[in-house]
Amino acid sequence: MAGKKNFCEIHQSKPRIDGVEKVSGKAVYAGDMYMENMLYAGVLRSPYSSAKVVSIKADKARQIEGVEAVVTCNDIKKTKSWAGYMYLTNHIRYEGDCVAMVAAKSKMLVDEALEAIEVEYEELPGVYTIDDALIEGAPLVHEEYKNNIFTDSYYPIRKGDVEKGFAEADVILEREYRTQYIEHSYIEPEAALAFQDPNSGLMTVYASAQNPFFTRRYIADILGIPLNKVRLVQAILGGSFGGKEEGVGLVSARAAYLSWITKKPVKLVFSREDSFLESSKRHPFRLRYKIGAKKNGKIVAFEGEQVDNCGAYNNQTQFMNSRASIHSSGPYEIEHIKTDTYGVFTNNIHSGAMRGYSSPSLIFGQEQLIEELAETLGIDEVEIRRINCLKDGSLTTTGVPVHHVILQQIMDETVEETDYVSKHAKYQKQTDTFKRKGIGMAICYRGCGLGAESPDASGCMMIANEDGSISITSGLAENGQGLKTAYAQIAAEALGVHYEDVQFPQIDSFAIADSGMTVASRGTVMGAQSVRKTGEKLKKIMIQNTIDLKCLPLDGTKYSYDTIKPEDIELKGAKFYLKEDPKISVPFSQVTGTAIWAGKQMAAYEWFMPQQLDQDHHTGQGNAFPTFSYGCVIAEIEVDMKTGYVDVQKVTSSHDVGTAINPALIKGQIYGGILMGQGYGVMEDVAPSNGRVKKRNFDSYIIPTSMDAPEMKVNIYESDDPAGTFGAKSVGEPSTEAVGAAIANAVYNATGRRIRENPCDLETVLLGKKLG
Repeated sequence: MAGKKNFCEIHQSKPRIDGVEKVSGKAVYAGDMYMENMLYAGVLRSPYSSAKVVSIKADKARQIEGVEAVVTCNDIKKTKSWAGYMYLTNHIRYEGDCVAMVAAKSKMLVDEALEAIEVEYEELPGVYTIDDALIEGAPLVHEEYKNNIFTDSYYPIRKGDVEKGFAEADVILEREYRTQYIEHSYIEPEAALAFQDPNSGLMTVYASAQNPFFTRRYIADILGIPLNKVRLVQAILGGSFGGKEEGVGLVSARAAYLSWITKKPVKLVFSREDSFLESSKRHPFRLRYKIGAKKNGKIVAFEGEQVDNCGAYNNQTQFMNSRASIHSSGPYEIEHIKTDTYGVFTNNIHSGAMRGYSSPSLIFGQEQLIEELAETLGIDEVEIRRINCLKDGSLTTTGVPVHHVILQQIMDETVEETDYVSKHAKYQKQTDTFKRKGIGMAICYRGCGLGAESPDASGCMMIANEDGSISITSGLAENGQGLKTAYAQIAAEALGVHYEDVQFPQIDSFAIADSGMTVASRGTVMGAQSVRKTGEKLKKIMIQNTIDLKCLPLDGTKYSYDTIKPEDIELKGAKFYLKEDPKISVPFSQVTGTAIWAGKQMAAYEWFMPQQLDQDHHTGQGNAFPTFSYGCVIAEIEVDMKTGYVDVQKVTSSHDVGTAINPALIKGQIYGGILMGQGYGVMEDVAPSNGRVKKRNFDSYIIPTSMDAPEMKVNIYESDDPAGTFGAKSVGEPSTEAVGAAIANAVYNATGRRIRENPCDLETVLLGKKLG
């Protein structure tokens, strides 16, 4: 359902730049790398979730032949990272905390040395749930945070007068919803190879880093050296979804430290069990909502408390909660809103960034709440969404009008396409005691880019080579989402050359400036603005070069270089031509081949800084994002009434992408998002028990496989919103955020049982509660 837009290199499904290497197995990941005299590394983790190290003895480990370094928490000066996580620690706050690390000539020797280290612990009381952490007098995870509340993560929303709104309401509903920890489940575990370059002296690290510049900061931090003494090269990434934003910094720092003291290359690759224990998880939420509406279905007041479980350390909770507060009342226009969003520390595995960044949890509650309200009012669940959903000119939760809103169109057309209304009515009347079908829906909206969370700036370097090929470098990273391909298309479009002539290598911290984190689905919508700007700048430079070097064949024509101006020349399809007479042209490569010998500039650098967003953090009111994307998901399921098994049979996913830079990449993102949302909705749950992570591999932690994949129908909508790069909007995270909620509503349609604690697994569907 893409609209009609006039582009040459974008808005079409070009093949991925990195596709052949990945599908053929030729791609080299950090864990595949090897160097002469390389050592292998490993870490020793605490078996307890809350404890102190009484003593640690490593003499036996050091005496093992082939073991070249054993570093305990008592041997290293810098135990705490710049971000608060511990490189090594004698104060255990969760089961994944490390007390020692080892470097040896083989993996077997590493394991032997780790087993030889003797540690005596004093186990301490801990807190594990949001409720327990907030009890007065509960053990503190961090002494500086009283009542275990992470105060830096607190964000209020105060819009209108919520008491007045509830006084005007005919119906008031109060509900509580809870969501779970889930694992990112990327194929490649965390890995880093560190060595000191013998020529430059730079500590050089190849790492599976989602945010290479963040990772560089950890390395400089542990070694106590300036950033310009560290070179970080991003290795090809085998998936991340947010999980390799922070954690790979710890991996890289430990490898670099061991390399620093041994003077040899050191490679640290996590086992799957290591990854499960140290990688961050999706934040579990406790959502308490109160909603008031008129009899006609118009929502007049909304109050909410959104509390997330940080785990033992802060992993971007403050940024995530900023977004959670902005989206706290869902994609609806409500006059009076009061919400409070904050995190609490517990002695669990720490939570962190994960695809959706709070939205899957919030939407799970919000989109069930809207249906519970509709049922109470006796109004159709589609109609109540029509009455309240955001439209052009509506005021968001933060009190700012939105424009270019096509949410109702997306919803209405998706409802019609799936025959939602008749199926929903039919399934409500089922009496079958064995299997029942259900259909459920959820709508969503998402602020594009970082917004008011953090400056959404980026830089790009673009070079035209003498043969006409183009090299680009950006500070934002390819993490498997197709960023290289999208950027190459955008560069080609902006400059006026062919996509096939553009090359974009992995990030090297010595080749480009830090452009912030590759997160928040910002890569294309905002991050690529610098690519567009640089391409447009280089285009002007090359047109001027064409004039200066008299490259166009004007002899024998009515045109003269004395009168031709840059605005008279176009560069498109890798060819310069006169706009007035396109037959007078010259290939791009001919101009570059001439310009290189004339000493002409053939490179450009541009920095993009978006509009200033002014949000009042005391009330949450103000401009929070440059624009929003919108979506609707409808899930069709079958429930086994004997076992509680939910079979997700079909998902229809419709999304406003602004401009479809590469439709094939977009569909790929949405297909993956659906499957990830399915896992979140029906099966995935890390479920730590008193801080212990019992599910440490995919034999016990169940994720959807190809056998579970439902039929998937993707609808791409476009809008004329100028905020993003060539009008593009976010899609990576929107594609997964509403799937779990749609499944939960489908389960209710099938069974009449409302699942208010995710996931909709065998226990909650069959028994209505968790066991154990």
